[in-house]
Amino acid sequence: MDVSSASPRYDLPELDAFTRPYWDAAADGHLLIRRCGGCGKAHHYPREFCPHCWSEDVAWERASGLATLYTWSVVHRNDLPPFGARVPYAAAVVDLAEGPRMMTEIIGWEGSEGSELRIGMALEVAFREAGDVGEGAGEGVAVPVFRRAG
Repeated sequence: MDVSSASPRYDLPELDAFTRPYWDAAADGHLLIRRCGGCGKAHHYPREFCPHCWSEDVAWERASGLATLYTWSVVHRNDLPPFGARVPYAAAVVDLAEGPRMMTEIIGWEGSEGSELRIGMALEVAFREAGDVGEGAGEGVAVPVFRRAG
């Protein structure tokens, strides 16, 4: 297949020098967050400054991978590749054990409309192989998703 005629992938991140540690850790099965040396608060998505106190004294930290479900919605239609092939899926917001809130997807759920999902339920991180993101990106990218803990 001619790559130039392939549909764009809307599920792949744009890797750069700053986010490379995050994606490398994910490929190794670890979730990273950023923690501020000034105020001590953790944040996610990765930024070069603290969104709480604006300090630039922030560093990568390995997260526990534990979270609780804050909210979710079951998506039945999505026309962007490759999401259309995944429907239905549960788009979610989770509260990481370290404090930050994160947008993600819940995997391994069953039933109608995600009826077994519950706000506050314990979750753990898992990683979906997302595929190759191009030259210099390594063999592929793993995207953090969550599943029922245990």
